[in-house]
Amino acid sequence: MKKLWTTLLPLLWLPSAGYCSPWALLDPKGPIAADEKHLILTAFALMLIVVIPVIVMALAFAWKYRASNTGATYAPKWDNSHTVEVVVWTVPAIIVLILGTLVWRSTHALTPEKPIESSVKPLTVEVVAMNWKWLFIYPEQGVASVNRLVIPKDTPVDFRITSDTVMTSFFIPRLGGQIYAMSGMQTNLNLLADQTGTFRGLNTQFSGEGFAGMHFETDVASAEDFANWIDVTKKGDARLDRLSLAKLENPSENVQPIYFSSVEPDLFQAILSKYAPDTPNRLASRCITPSNLIQAQR
Repeated sequence: MKKLWTTLLPLLWLPSAGYCSPWALLDPKGPIAADEKHLILTAFALMLIVVIPVIVMALAFAWKYRASNTGATYAPKWDNSHTVEVVVWTVPAIIVLILGTLVWRSTHALTPEKPIESSVKPLTVEVVAMNWKWLFIYPEQGVASVNRLVIPKDTPVDFRITSDTVMTSFFIPRLGGQIYAMSGMQTNLNLLADQTGTFRGLNTQFSGEGFAGMHFETDVASAEDFANWIDVTKKGDARLDRLSLAKLENPSENVQPIYFSSVEPDLFQAILSKYAPDTPNRLASRCITPSNLIQAQR
C-alpha cells in the first residue's frame, strides 16, 4: 500500500506543478478566454441538473430501502411509472437542446479565424512550431524570437500558425483558443489580452522526446513597452535567415529565449512551401479534360 501511494502522489501533484495550472482556464486575461470560461461553467452547471439529483437519489434510496428499515414499502410487482418516464427523458432532452444551442452559437462566435472587433490595428505574429521550441516572427516589425512571445495590451493579435515538424498544438490558456499547428498548412487564431502580465503558453499535442519542455512565456505589455521591446530587439546582432533557421531546426530541449534583430522576407511562407504539395499540379489533377486523360494514359 505504501508503494502504491508513493507512485500516485507525484501524479496528483503534476497538475499544479506542471507548466499550465489547472485553474488557468478559470482565470482569463482576455475576452476570448472569458467567453470560453463562461461556456465551460454554463455547460457544467447544466449538467449538474442531472448529476446532483442522481447522486442524491442514489444515497437516499440506499438509505430508505436498507435491510433494517422495515417501514419501507416493498413492491416486487411494480412495473412502470409514466411520471418517472417523462422526467427521465424530458429533463435530459431539454438540457441537450440547451447545450446544443449554446455550443452552436459559441462555435460561430468564437471561431479562431474570426477577427476581433477593435479600433486598434491588429498585430500579425507568424508562429512556427519546431523541435522542441516555438519561433515567433513579427513580419511588420521585422524581428523574431524563440520561446518568448511579446504582445501589446488591448491589441488584437492575428496568429498565423504552422509547423516545421510534426503536428503540435498552440495554446495560451489564459488567453484562450487552442489550435493545431501542422506542416504545410496555416491555421489562424485571433486573440486579445486585456491585462498586462506574463502568461504561460505551451504545446498540448505530444510531439516526441522534448515535448515536456516545449513551452514559452507570453508577455503582455503596454503599447509603449511593446514598442521599446521592438526597438531593443532591433539593436541586436542576430539575423533570422535560412541558415539560422536550419540551425533552429535541430532538435533541442528547454531552449532559453533567443532574439533576432532582422528577419529574411517571406521566411514563414518558405517554411509553408517546404511541406506544401505542388498546388498547380494538384488542382489540375482534379480537372478531368481530354488532355488530362491522354497524359494519364501515357
